[in-house]
Amino acid sequence: MYALPKALVKQNCDVKVILPRYKCIPWEYQQKMIYRGSFQMNLCADGRSYYVGIMEYVWDGVVYDFIDNEEFFSSGNPYTNLIDDIPKYCYFAKAALAALNYMDWIPDIIHCHDWQAALVPVYLRTLFENTKLTSAKTILTIHNLRFQGVYNIPTIRYWSGLPDYVFNKDALKVSYNDANMLKGGLTYCNVITTVSNTYAGEIQTAYYGEKLDAHLRYHSRKLRGIVNGIDYDIWDTATDARLYANYDITNVLDKKKENKRNLQEELGLVQDDHKFVIGLISRLTDQKGLDLVNSILPQIMDEHTQFVVLGTGDSVYENSFRYYENAYKGNVCSNIMYDETRAHRIYAGVDALLVPSQFEPCGLTQLIAMHYGTVPIVRETGGLKDTVEPYNMYDNTGNGFTFDRYDAGLLLDAINRAKTLYFTNRWCWDEMVQRDMDKNLSWDNSAKQYKDLYLELTW
Repeated sequence: MYALPKALVKQNCDVKVILPRYKCIPWEYQQKMIYRGSFQMNLCADGRSYYVGIMEYVWDGVVYDFIDNEEFFSSGNPYTNLIDDIPKYCYFAKAALAALNYMDWIPDIIHCHDWQAALVPVYLRTLFENTKLTSAKTILTIHNLRFQGVYNIPTIRYWSGLPDYVFNKDALKVSYNDANMLKGGLTYCNVITTVSNTYAGEIQTAYYGEKLDAHLRYHSRKLRGIVNGIDYDIWDTATDARLYANYDITNVLDKKKENKRNLQEELGLVQDDHKFVIGLISRLTDQKGLDLVNSILPQIMDEHTQFVVLGTGDSVYENSFRYYENAYKGNVCSNIMYDETRAHRIYAGVDALLVPSQFEPCGLTQLIAMHYGTVPIVRETGGLKDTVEPYNMYDNTGNGFTFDRYDAGLLLDAINRAKTLYFTNRWCWDEMVQRDMDKNLSWDNSAKQYKDLYLELTW
């Protein structure tokens, strides 16, 4: 919601972003917001109404309108728990449309993201059917299908005030007495997108479909994948102030060594140019393939290898990485935290980055790694498969190392293939580093695909 709108503005789209005015937004931004008006809105099935305030902030050419309501958005974090989140996002979906009507800003396309905004297409085709907004087309993007906004029908019916007929098995209803907000949005929107082509196919299977695979197969004609990009204003090796030494494609081979030595020193690792340094920047959860890494780490730790972890998550993984740091002192560093500066330095300082996910709708870490001249080692799933071309030793092509089935032995094999190339055929490795840096991973290409989709819908 930061990078895509900014890229769309560059392509001459008139963009407005609507967000809740969460309390955790830093005060330096809140105090610059301009009051654009307010009104009362009927929300619940019993006619109960709520205040809707509109606060505006313009950033990088994009207009951000924040929906202001103390009752729903006064807690510190955006996501709290489902009991509180269901009323909050019923309110937000309806308030977003009501705010557009109030401001008389009638878009061609309303682009919604995940279950938190999934009721927007439902409201648009029911309670807002006879308003000026009825001409708008809706797109719903699935970023991660695991999260769907499922709760019992009476609760969602009460808080949304939606008509009874949307609570049927083709729209919101799931199981015996539950409603699924994401499912309702998928039914009523004009187009469904996911954040990679491969993920668009995967979620139509039982393994990845999170119980919505049949529903997605039914709606497959309106489903497509557009891979995310990375924001080159934030991720730019030539200007990144967080790095020990800036570099570009012309001097990456020397400057990465400098970043590597400094990283080894900062993290208390043995300083040695000839070590193969593997990085892992991730939430430490099962989804990210940490059980595979956990099981093979002793097998990859030889006198030529170092391993760096950055992230937080499940205590079982936090503790096992702490154990490995102790067991391989000077060659393993486990940063059980999230630190933005350290993340940038790891991307620039390691030789390879692991992304062995069970499923990965798009994945950004492999994109950032490639842009920073770091070779990704990934599982062929979702966006990882779409963005990393496996290395081919016969014609010296590809962008990284991949494995297909979710198997620890195959991950170990991919790491060993990477190490073999690094130590025995360095010029091929170095060419891959430069190929990766040369690849266009910016939002420009993705934004153009979104713009083309918007135009297709409005013709």
